[in-house]
Amino acid sequence: QVQLLESGGGLVQPGDSLRLSCAASGLPFSSYAMGWFRQAPGKEHELVAAISYHSSVTYYQRSIKHRVAISRDNAKSTVYLQMHGLTPDDTAVYYCAGAATTLSVPRSENEYTAWGQGTQVTVSS
Repeated sequence: QVQLLESGGGLVQPGDSLRLSCAASGLPFSSYAMGWFRQAPGKEHELVAAISYHSSVTYYQRSIKHRVAISRDNAKSTVYLQMHGLTPDDTAVYYCAGAATTLSVPRSENEYTAWGQGTQVTVSS
């Protein structure tokens, strides 16, 4: 059974940093590209960052690329999202997702076949 379990979300203040983790099981993690999506209230899913199976290729959403970093540890089957300088606009449910490809870093959510349940990040003073 494929499972992606996110952790690290919570309530933080503007300007704080946060690291989200996503532990994967039931899939060949080292052969999957991984991504972090988020969905704010009333908005659609958006891709925040993605990383190729071997970490050599990454993608970041342009508007926040200077504040986030995605990384992975294939030995631990875990992908991370480090975020800095959080603002209320970053408030959203953050989802980890996996795509069974070694050829690219998918940008469309339709290419991701494994999804976690999400972790809430709330930025508020």
